[in-house]
Amino acid sequence: GYHADRWKKLLIPNSSPRKAYFDTSGQDPFCMYNYLLDITTWNKNIRRGFIKVKITDYAGNTVESQMNSEASTFQQYRRVKILTGFHRDIEKIAKISLTFSTKTLIGPKHKLRVLQMKLKSLNNPKR
Repeated sequence: GYHADRWKKLLIPNSSPRKAYFDTSGQDPFCMYNYLLDITTWNKNIRRGFIKVKITDYAGNTVESQMNSEASTFQQYRRVKILTGFHRDIEKIAKISLTFSTKTLIGPKHKLRVLQMKLKSLNNPKR
């Protein structure tokens, strides 16, 4: 990611479309704690959908990410990396919950079978 005060000189000269996350303030209204979810699934059929992440600390406090606006495609044994953000920071994570949604009202419900996942803090990489 790039610090917001340096985004223009890094992103504008590049003409190709890019995704970027910006390190934000530690105080409201601009605080956001960014994580990278690295997930490998083992469904035989391709699944396309959205993932919402909920993390809980040892005291039972929870924080939930917003659902990504762009659907991800999950294929058997392929890693997918998803940027997700939370409005509060949880320092010592006790539990991680994922919710998979296709955002369709019609049709069968699909499960996403997770083989491996890693949640890495981008604001605190040593965590």
